[in-house]
Amino acid sequence: MSSEDTGARDPAFAVERGERRGSIVLVVLVAAALIAAAIGFVLLGRSRAEPYILVLLAVLGMVGAFALFAAAAGLVRLAGPASDNSLARRVVDGGFDGIVVTDPGGRVLYANATYLALVDAADEHDVRPIERVFIGDPDVSEAIYRLLKAAREGRRLQEEVRVPGLRGAQARWLRLRVRPLGASGRDARSTTWTVADVTRERERQENLFQELQYAVDYLDHAPAGFFSVDQGGNVIYLNATLAEWLGHDLAEVGSGGLKLSDIVSGHGAALILSFAGAPGAVKTDTFDLDLKMRGGKTLPVRLNHKVAFAADGSPGASRTLVLNRGQESGADPQRTAEVRFMRFFHNTPMAIATVDKAGRIGRTNALFARLFAAGFRAESGAKDSRSILAFVAERDRAAFEQAIARAARGEGDVAPVDAQLAGAGERFARFYVATVNEHERDLEAAIVYALDTTEQRALQNQVNQAQKMDSVGQLAGGIAHDFNNVLSAIMMATDFLLNAHKPTDPSFQDIMQIKQNTNRAASLVRQLLAFSRRQTLRPEVLDLGESLSDLTMLLRRLIGEKVALDLVHGRDLWPVKADVSQFEQVIVNLAVNARDAMVDGGRLTVRTANITAAEGVRLANKGMPAADYVLIEVSDTGLGIAPEIIDKIFEPFFSTKEVGKGTGLGLSTVYGIVKQTGGFIYVNSEPGRGSNFRIFLPRHDPGVAEAAAPAAVLGPSIAGIERAQSAQTSPPAPAPASADHTGEGTILLVEDEEGLRGLNARGLMSRGYTVLEAGNGVEALEVLEAHDGTVDLVVSDVVMPEMDGPTLLKELRQRWPGIRIIFVSGYAEDAFEKNLPEGRQFAFLAKPFTLKQLVGAIKETMAGGAA
Repeated sequence: MSSEDTGARDPAFAVERGERRGSIVLVVLVAAALIAAAIGFVLLGRSRAEPYILVLLAVLGMVGAFALFAAAAGLVRLAGPASDNSLARRVVDGGFDGIVVTDPGGRVLYANATYLALVDAADEHDVRPIERVFIGDPDVSEAIYRLLKAAREGRRLQEEVRVPGLRGAQARWLRLRVRPLGASGRDARSTTWTVADVTRERERQENLFQELQYAVDYLDHAPAGFFSVDQGGNVIYLNATLAEWLGHDLAEVGSGGLKLSDIVSGHGAALILSFAGAPGAVKTDTFDLDLKMRGGKTLPVRLNHKVAFAADGSPGASRTLVLNRGQESGADPQRTAEVRFMRFFHNTPMAIATVDKAGRIGRTNALFARLFAAGFRAESGAKDSRSILAFVAERDRAAFEQAIARAARGEGDVAPVDAQLAGAGERFARFYVATVNEHERDLEAAIVYALDTTEQRALQNQVNQAQKMDSVGQLAGGIAHDFNNVLSAIMMATDFLLNAHKPTDPSFQDIMQIKQNTNRAASLVRQLLAFSRRQTLRPEVLDLGESLSDLTMLLRRLIGEKVALDLVHGRDLWPVKADVSQFEQVIVNLAVNARDAMVDGGRLTVRTANITAAEGVRLANKGMPAADYVLIEVSDTGLGIAPEIIDKIFEPFFSTKEVGKGTGLGLSTVYGIVKQTGGFIYVNSEPGRGSNFRIFLPRHDPGVAEAAAPAAVLGPSIAGIERAQSAQTSPPAPAPASADHTGEGTILLVEDEEGLRGLNARGLMSRGYTVLEAGNGVEALEVLEAHDGTVDLVVSDVVMPEMDGPTLLKELRQRWPGIRIIFVSGYAEDAFEKNLPEGRQFAFLAKPFTLKQLVGAIKETMAGGAA
């Protein structure tokens, strides 16, 4: 039954059971009776009327008491001005929706005429509650149950149900609503039901849905492709025709599973997404691009791309028509040539754009849109209103503008312009500008070709930095070698002076001061050699967790109480092969730098972890090949490193500390040791938030046989020194017997510096050795031939004129295979060992050295150390 039909029922049929109405006539009659009684009592006189007055008062009292009890029990209600609002009642009685009010027991308290018509009630005595009207209908019973549950719980609920028509009529759709009658008291326990006939509304919805289904079906199977993409590049609609062309599943569309870059080949997606327009505008453009099929093939198409822009200039979802140009190729040679040209234009590895005399962009290829995508999105105006000059940093803009102006005047051979691009980060490009035909210059004055040179510049900077570091390293290594010779002579002469003077001698302290400063200079030279990677390393298999644990006490003393130290060890660390003393030097140098950067205190964290080859690839550290590494990460919460100097921190003698508070060799030493060990070091820092140094040491394979290391005099590790320093606080132990620094035998001393050779010879002779001297390898062979090779040991420098040390070793092995030899040098052992034939064993002593160290090396070698 329609909503208009329900109005035909007379509103008089509306029923409200339990209603009580007042009467003004009754009130007037009661008042008149009381007045008449009063008059009669006056006429009778006081004495005669007194019994009657008492009777009347007793009757009135009983009526009043009864009325109070009746009101308390709810049998009598006092009518107020809101209890019978005739206007509201007429509105409800004549409403288009059926309304029925029930009490908690389901009894109908009120029902309007529309409800009577909807449930086909004959009169007010035939009114039934909702659940009884639709009882027995299985399609409606579940909805009724949910509504009844909501009514009991005092909630609002709405359901739409389909019910059979009245008296054989068509089925109807009813919207049923339920809510409490009031907020409190009896009203809160009563329920208001609303019933509305929504059949026509549902019919309109179904018709609209059917028409939409037809439209979608027509669009899906149209002879042209169609898709829609949002500003984030997500394909939100793809018709069946285009999906069939590309081999995609329609289920992927709209669920975030398909991107524009998945269906557009090359850089075409960037070109489409760079489409921009004025706020509130609707723009349409045409693109000739290649779409990407699922199997990897391409499909040439023409896109008619339409986008509406919001009031803030942001693009809405596109409406893009796709025409298959692959079906046209071959039929028309001109279209075939056009498709070929557009493929070349958009797939060329060079960004191309046309500009007018003011630099405003006309047409672009796909790569140009990708290269300058950030600039395109930043502009809210139309594309042809944007200037290409805005994409170039201000410092290079004038040169680029001049190049465009020259091309606009028709000049040829315009020099390319290298410019930094505007925006965040450092990006660079090289622009080539070419002129166009004269009659076309009003619209398009020049063609601009752009190449992204960011990676090329970064690579060039890395090469320059590496060459610079190598050059500085070579210089530092050469200086260190020469200084070692000088320091060796000073140290030897100092030993002579100390042997000749007693501790009570006034000059003894001056000589000790010379020796201490010489040792300090030797330490600086060792740091230079570490940076130049020419120091001698004694690698051994290390467990970094144990090595760091040994350093804990030293690190805590170095960084002080203001800085908290955290050691975070990775589980099951792989072994590495490194010089333990040099590794400890690396950690100490980094810890000291971190301490100096945390003036007010902070936290120093040393963390270790295994890095697999796959994880190394994801880290994308420049210059580090894919392999297994052990990571040592040293982080602090200090001042950080300024971006403008972070590339210089590994250079020798570069320091940000005050004069006299640093040598500038701490980080350069770290860099050299890590590189010589075969590892890599990287730094990340943010001013005000601290620095992070990451060291990657290659994993050691225990299966590889360890080569026997040649004998040498080794110094103690830093952890060993720390233990020795700690032992000094313990009670003194009995002094061991003095080592024997005397000996006998014939020593051939080969050294090109005469002064140093003389001092060394003098020192050895003072210890009981017979010393023969030679200035180079040729003289050494002559001396040996003169003595028929009857020398016990050869002590030779490495770098000498005419014949160097390695060449001398080869000659000695050929003529006197059993002779023993010690090489002494300011360079690292590795610097010349690689030039020797495999298996040529020798001992090595690094300059500078004391007489005691020289004698110790000789005694150890003569006892059978190296032959």
